[in-house]
Amino acid sequence: MKILVSGSHGLVGSALVPALAGKGHRVVRLVRGASAAGGSEIVWDPEEGRLDSASLAGFDAVVHLAGESIAAKRWSEMQKSRIRESRVKGTRLLADALAGLAAPPRTMVSASAIGYYGNRGDEALVEESPPGKGYLPEVCQAWEAATESAARKGIRVVNLRFGVILSPAGGALAKMLFPFKMGGGGILGNGRQFMSWISLDDAVGSVLHVLETPALRGPVNAVSPHPVTNYEFTKTLGRVLKRPTIFPMPAFATRLMFGEMADALLLASTRVEPKRLLVSNYPFRHAHLDAALRHLLS
Repeated sequence: MKILVSGSHGLVGSALVPALAGKGHRVVRLVRGASAAGGSEIVWDPEEGRLDSASLAGFDAVVHLAGESIAAKRWSEMQKSRIRESRVKGTRLLADALAGLAAPPRTMVSASAIGYYGNRGDEALVEESPPGKGYLPEVCQAWEAATESAARKGIRVVNLRFGVILSPAGGALAKMLFPFKMGGGGILGNGRQFMSWISLDDAVGSVLHVLETPALRGPVNAVSPHPVTNYEFTKTLGRVLKRPTIFPMPAFATRLMFGEMADALLLASTRVEPKRLLVSNYPFRHAHLDAALRHLLS
């Protein structure tokens, strides 16, 4: 297939592009700034609403991963607005452009997140579960709704709700490694909050799977079938690194350090199941946390 990929230099995109190429697909990157020669990149400016629709003709599929990192900076009202707009505005611009084509791509895979469900304790959550309440659920609902013009056009739209993506190259795990290696790791809050995770290999694998599975459309949870509590994650990571994990961070200290982000990302409990991936026979490479961390950190 000829596949357009946005966010191709991010954590998932940088691993996805070579995986697609390895399967014989032709990949074109959707980028901001100057484009490379040879037609391997298309330029857009989602903030300014600039995208040449004619340049999108001829693609079989689009994988849309672009968006401001939710944990790169402490949340201010301005940063929260940037996070929301980078997802909603860019997604709507791309979906509308695809919907306007005479011959649109068959498939659009658009990133979303399990933040859709919000803080739900130990409730088991599947794709049919209702959204939660608060900032992140509202962002995720608007993010997914921004693809509606493409779906109305008849494009098969898949909203991949990613969990915490584990990789030493970036994201949450990369930030944890230094304090844990120094023996300063510990549980956050009471440690009972659920963390729904997925290895980078399976994050990429889930994108490939939904591209190749025509029956899948709408929301698909991209998480391991075995979520863990923060306590379990902390102890497993410490065991794999052979380091003690005896320095807990109480909830009040977590809030002092991270502000509003603490309750939304670190202390919230979201126990998500990958129902649609399992029903469609996706073969998880890393279903269990211990094996995933040993592979990733070997």
